[in-house]
Formats: sequence, structure tokens, C-alpha cells
Amino acid sequence: MYLKDSLNFIKNLTPRRVWNAIKIVSSFYVTRWTKKPVQWGKPMTVSFEPTTACNLRCPECPSGLRAFTRPTGNLKEDFFRKSIDELAKDLIYLIFYFQGEPYINPSFLDMVKYASDRGIYTITSTNAHFLNDENARKTIESGLNRLIISVDGTTQEVYEQYRKEGSLDNVLMGARNMVKWKKKMNASTPHIIFQFLVVKPNEHQIPEIYKLAEEIGVDEVKLKTAQIYDYENGNPLIPEQEKYSRYIKGKDGKYSLKHVLINHCWKLWHSCVITWDGLVVPCCFDKDAEHTLGDLKNNSFQEVWHSEPYVDFRTKLLKGRDQIDICTNCTEGCEVWK
Repeated sequence: MYLKDSLNFIKNLTPRRVWNAIKIVSSFYVTRWTKKPVQWGKPMTVSFEPTTACNLRCPECPSGLRAFTRPTGNLKEDFFRKSIDELAKDLIYLIFYFQGEPYINPSFLDMVKYASDRGIYTITSTNAHFLNDENARKTIESGLNRLIISVDGTTQEVYEQYRKEGSLDNVLMGARNMVKWKKKMNASTPHIIFQFLVVKPNEHQIPEIYKLAEEIGVDEVKLKTAQIYDYENGNPLIPEQEKYSRYIKGKDGKYSLKHVLINHCWKLWHSCVITWDGLVVPCCFDKDAEHTLGDLKNNSFQEVWHSEPYVDFRTKLLKGRDQIDICTNCTEGCEVWK
């Protein structure tokens, strides 16, 4: 975090939120010591899915591939308000994305403002094709704390190799709109990040993305490794520079995850994901909601968070993450390099 971003985060902390975080951390370590799932407190981070719709067709994204088996749709504002009211006093981070492009939901920025007004640090990630002048201004007004813009190439030719049907010119114009309105309104938020998903077609442009970010005036650049679904026999998206890849090539020519899975995961104690239609799933790797742990249309979050399905999933995780499909392509909760 940069200084202004850190201060914006700290100012939202309350004694209740800090105490809740202490309870979560304590229960996580008690779980590790006892090898039994103990859960105190409510999550301090929640991801809400504004929509499953997307204007792009990125090759490793279920939304881009139109490959969901679950229903598609937009998060309803009244449902969001009801859910966030239950969580707001304990919640520190609200991550406003999962699958899809958030700005497609017409109520998206109204919901951001609702959360921001309750002192919750809000984050979203966008492909920036909808950051026209009006939406840029409204984003500043919403109180959004952090805006992640996906810029996976510095030329259209390279950018569109992953961001299928996308326009780099639109992305950069959206970023410029945000920087312009942030200065015009003398606003400290959002902290604007260029996120560069490193894949083989664009890895040679890494130095250029830093120059582009400085030229436009965004606050930060983050390099992100790509999750590849079909990686074992190699994939044209796996970078040649190993430090930018989640995968390593073995002597037999097969690829595997760089890290060794360990049988605990911080995410299952401090966070969760809520789909647009109210399903609670363990984390962002369950993109098709195959491991639904509860439904907020039928139960309160408190009931879901301590429900039998949640306890069973945490227990299963402690016994063997390599037996859980969504964990096998995950770099969270890994600590040993191969």
C-alpha cells in the first residue's frame, strides 16, 4: 500500500473491527495447533459479485468463455444492502468483484457508495471499457478506495491476445478519465492500480507498463501470475520467465504448481465470496460455485458461516487440500517452493 491508501484503510478501522480480526486470527492458529476447525468472529473480507456478465472473451475466464453452469445475472441492490447491513460493523474489506465486469451492473456504484458510507474499505477490478467521463466522476463520488485496472499489454496487438474483443485505447482513456477527475475533485481515492497479468505474449512488455503507468499518472503497477486451467502439458500462455509463472516444468516435460499445498488456508477463516444471487462459496477459485456452503436468500450470514457445510469443508481442507479440486490450482496457503 502507498501512504494515502494506507491512511484511507486505517481510518476505517474501529475497535469492533480490530477485535473481530483478532478473533479470526486467533481461531485460525488454534485450528492449526489442534487440527480441528475453530471459527471465531465474522469474516473481515467479503467478495461480492456485481454480475457474471462481461464484454470481453478472455481465454482463461469462465465469464469470458460464457462457460458457467450456474445462472447468470446482476446483483440486486436491495439484497446487497440487506446482506451488508449484517456484516458492516465487523467488515474491513469489501472486494466488489468475482466474475464478470462490475460496471455492467447499473447499480454498481450506488452499492459501492452504500458500503463506503458505512466505513468499509472498498475495492473493485475492471477491464476499464466502461470508464467514460461520467462513470469516472461517479466512481470518485462513490468513495471507492481502490480501483484495479487490467492492462495486459502496452500495444493493441499484444493486449488483444489475452483480452479478446478488448480495446487498449478504451482502457487507457478510462484510466486517464479517472486520473483527471481524481485531480479535478482533489480526491485521495481511489488508489488506481494497473494490473498486468503476465503471460507469454506480453512478458516482454513488463518494463513498458511501468512507463505507461507513470505517463498516465496511475498510482501503482502490480504484476500478476496467470491461472492456467490446462497446464500439465504446457500452454502457450505460460511465461518463459519462470519467476512470472505459477508453474514449473519437470524433467519429464510435465508442468506442475511451483508450490506444495499445505493443509490449511487462511481464506477459509477470514473471507468468503458471495455470488450475485446470494450463494456463499469458499473463495475466488470456486468460479462456478460448485462448493456452495449456504444461500443468503434462505439464511442469515451468521447461520451460514457456522453451518454444517462450512464446518465440513474446513475439516476436509485440514485433512487434504490436494483432494479438493479448487485447491489444486491455487497458490494461496502454499509455503514450500519445489
